Amino acid sequence: MTMQSASRRRRAVAAAGAVLAGLLVLTACEKPTPIATVTVGTNSVNSEATCYNDGKALDTAALANCLKDTGIESITVDPDETVRFGVDPEIADNGWTILMNGQPLTDSSTKTYRTIPGSVFFNAQYGAQGNSTLVSVKEGDKTVKGLWSFKLKKAS
Repeated sequence: MTMQSASRRRRAVAAAGAVLAGLLVLTACEKPTPIATVTVGTNSVNSEATCYNDGKALDTAALANCLKDTGIESITVDPDETVRFGVDPEIADNGWTILMNGQPLTDSSTKTYRTIPGSVFFNAQYGAQGNSTLVSVKEGDKTVKGLWSFKLKKAS
């Protein structure tokens, strides 16, 4: 064995060790929250929770702050298209409701998938104002366990 091949092996082992150490550090971080997804046509956005307390109830003050969050995913919606909402089974098991500008738009469901006509999100009758709407997925029936928010922008 030459000195060059031995040093290459040591570098390869060191690199593999660095990758493994990096993975261990990542697993020590908080576990990710369940995911909610919004799909319009062939476009989708998904998000971890805006507010989540590892499946425990959230208080009213925390929820109010979550609804004010500005760093949320957005998707363009043609009012003639269908908007599809999907949630991880963990969310569905606790029941979930779609909120529009903080107000319930749907009844609670334990399904992992729901559809709503795109026109609803820009209709003043349902509380829409302007060309964008804040839509949230709320986990929990009696108590709120999580909130996932998205901005729906009207296609021009």
